[in-house]
Amino acid sequence: MATARSSGSSDASGRLRKAGRAVGHALHLPFTGTARSIRKATHAHGAGESGLGKLIELHAVNGAGDVMITVALASTVFFSVPTDQARGRVALYLAITMAPFTLLAPVIGPLLDRMPHGRRAAMAGAMLARALLALTMSGAVATGGLELYPAALGVLVASKAYGVVRSAVVPRLLPPRFSLVKANSRVTLAGLLATGIAAPIGAGLSRIGPEWPLYGAFCIFTGGTFLAFTLPHKVDSAKGEARAQLSDRSGLRPSLRTVGVSVLNGLYANAALRALSGFLIFFLAFLLREHPLSGQSAAVSLGIVGVSAGVGNALGTAVGSLLRARGPEVLIVTMLTIALGAAVLSAAFFSGLMVAVLGATAGLTQALAKLSLDAMIQRDVPEEVRTSAFARSETLLQVAWVLGGAIGIALPLNGILGMSVAAALLALGAAVSVRGLLGAARRGTPHPRVA
Repeated sequence: MATARSSGSSDASGRLRKAGRAVGHALHLPFTGTARSIRKATHAHGAGESGLGKLIELHAVNGAGDVMITVALASTVFFSVPTDQARGRVALYLAITMAPFTLLAPVIGPLLDRMPHGRRAAMAGAMLARALLALTMSGAVATGGLELYPAALGVLVASKAYGVVRSAVVPRLLPPRFSLVKANSRVTLAGLLATGIAAPIGAGLSRIGPEWPLYGAFCIFTGGTFLAFTLPHKVDSAKGEARAQLSDRSGLRPSLRTVGVSVLNGLYANAALRALSGFLIFFLAFLLREHPLSGQSAAVSLGIVGVSAGVGNALGTAVGSLLRARGPEVLIVTMLTIALGAAVLSAAFFSGLMVAVLGATAGLTQALAKLSLDAMIQRDVPEEVRTSAFARSETLLQVAWVLGGAIGIALPLNGILGMSVAAALLALGAAVSVRGLLGAARRGTPHPRVA
């Protein structure tokens, strides 16, 4: 009888264990299934074997962490106070963070250029620095104290340092028969998708407390620190590389000017589009808060324009992944012309709809123009200086964004005036670059085009 009781107890415990495993599997399946689906997408077409898939995942982590910090800063510096005070706070933010960054940014590329054997460590360091700075900012974000701004500067510098190294790493991880424009499209699209997922999560965390998105950023960047070291060892290889300068009139050293005039003109055109992006972010943030779209609140108005820009950027990136990297000069000229036309129409027929259209156009044209610039660097810049060229060009584009943002914060809140200034920025870029780009397209290139 005791044996029968023991057998019944054993059967019951066995059934409980089996039921527990079934419940655990059911709860675990959505996460493991999602992880497997993500891994399958990021590692497709040889990206897993080359290591590009791991970089795609790392960039998604980077985008999610950055947007968490952005949400925390926006809720503290911008939305928590009246418009006049918000403008003063953002001006202070620009003075303490962006102004020093314009001095530091030109140093980032050359500094990282001198440590090609430590690219994984540099990316991990940029992640770890932002994790620690996010934790530091969590104590000051509620009060908006001055100590918040140096920490924000550190986050900005670390973020741009990561971007420079990431651009330099991509050529080392190209799968066979994979163009650089397609690789960058995949990496960028992963960052955009992660940003779109993390932004509402960050907004939800901010409702608990202003410091909670920063706690989220700390966890994300900590994970990214370890993920950076899973990149292949060839990322740290500098075999056959040399350093490139933005220009060198002596012609004795390789430079963007000497290795391809079309690259330099493409860089000027992209700088104009990047300046437009920085300008619109800051100018429209205040304009729409003071004068929301018809029938909408300030937050909804900003959300509409932000989503429009994000959709345009994602669409441009997706289109870029489908295009072959042929005729990038003509594509850049086309994108610059479309953006200029949208800005002129927005100034002439200023309305909420035109502002949303300009935001979407700016996102789309910036994405495709940047992918075309990447294709020209791959095509025209010799391999021994190509990595360095990516670092230098990315630094210049970041400086252009900062300068555009500074103009946006300083300008009076007049919609027609703002759109006219946006058009002027693009017209200046077109005047400097279009003729050279079209001339290069007509002449062709002595370098073989890369699909």
